Amino acid sequence: MSGHENPAQAGLLTFGETMGLVTARGIGSLDIARDATIGIGGAESNVAIAAARLGQPVTWIGRLGRDAVGDLIKRRLRAEGIDVLAVSDDSFTGLMVRYHRTGDVAIVDYHRRGSAGSRLCPDDIPDAVIRRSAVLHVTGITPALGASAAAAVSHAVTAARAAGVTVSFDVNYRSKLWGPAAARTALVPLLAQAGIVFAGVAEAQLLLGTPCADPGELAVRLSALGPAEVMIKEGDRGCSAVIDGVAHREPAVTVTVVDPVGAGDAFAAGYLTSRLAGAGPAKRLRVAAAMGAYAVSVPGDCELLPTAEDIDQMLTAMDVLR
Repeated sequence: MSGHENPAQAGLLTFGETMGLVTARGIGSLDIARDATIGIGGAESNVAIAAARLGQPVTWIGRLGRDAVGDLIKRRLRAEGIDVLAVSDDSFTGLMVRYHRTGDVAIVDYHRRGSAGSRLCPDDIPDAVIRRSAVLHVTGITPALGASAAAAVSHAVTAARAAGVTVSFDVNYRSKLWGPAAARTALVPLLAQAGIVFAGVAEAQLLLGTPCADPGELAVRLSALGPAEVMIKEGDRGCSAVIDGVAHREPAVTVTVVDPVGAGDAFAAGYLTSRLAGAGPAKRLRVAAAMGAYAVSVPGDCELLPTAEDIDQMLTAMDVLR
C-alpha cells in the first residue's frame, strides 16, 4: 500500500558506509592541485541529510573507525539533526579522493577495502529501531561491500517487512565493487522484497537482463517483480514511474549543472519525504525532480542540499513556467 498507515511508525531509517571525501579544487590532474576541501559522502547519508533538511525525522546507522574522519562524519550528520547510531570499529573509516581531470569529467578514487563501513553486520541494525520507523531505505552499494554487510541488509529488510515497515531500495550499481552478474544475483531478490524502487535505465536493464531502453516499459517490468512504486531516473530527461499500477511521467527541471554527484540520492529523498508527509504520487515526483535539480546546481555531495523552503520556492517557480 502507498502511504504510511501506522501512526506508531515515523520517519526514515537508513544505513550504510559513509566515507570522508577529499575534493581537489580546480581542474586538472591531482599532482597539480594546490588545495582541497574535506567533506563526507555516501549514498545513504546523502539521502539522510536531504530528508532531514526537508523536515523528516531521520536515523542513520553505520560503522566508523576511531579516527578523525569517523569523528567528522558523526559531527556532520548530528549537526543536521539526524539520530546517528555509529558503531566504533577497529578498522579505518573509508575515504574518497575526487578531482576534475577536465571541466566535465570527475575522477573518484576509493580507499575502502577492509574499512569500518564494510564490516557492518546484522547486529548493528536493532530490530527496535526498524520497528519504529515508517520507511527503511537501503541501496545496492551495501550488499556489494562484503558478506557481513550483505547479511545486514538481508536482516534489516526481513525485519522491516515483518513489522509492516515500507522498504525503499535504490539500485545504485557500482561497477568498482562488483560485476553485473554478481550484482543481479544479489539484487533481484532484494528488489522483489521492496515496496519502493529507484533505478536508472542501465540499472533496470541489468536487473531485468534486457536491452529494452524504454523507461516506461522498464518501470512496468520492474513493478511486475513485486514493488508497488518504481521510479526510473533519466537524468535531464526526467523520470518515468509506475505507482500502484498507474504510469506517471515527470519532466526534469532545467538548471545549470555544477556537480552531478548526489542527484539520485536527492531525488530519492524528495520522493520519500513527500510520501511520508502524505503527498500523492504527482506531488512526490515533482518534489523529487526539484530535489534532483537542486542537487546538481550546487557543488558537493550533500553540503548544499536544499531546505524545505528552498524546494517550495523552486516548485513555485516551476508552476509559473508550466
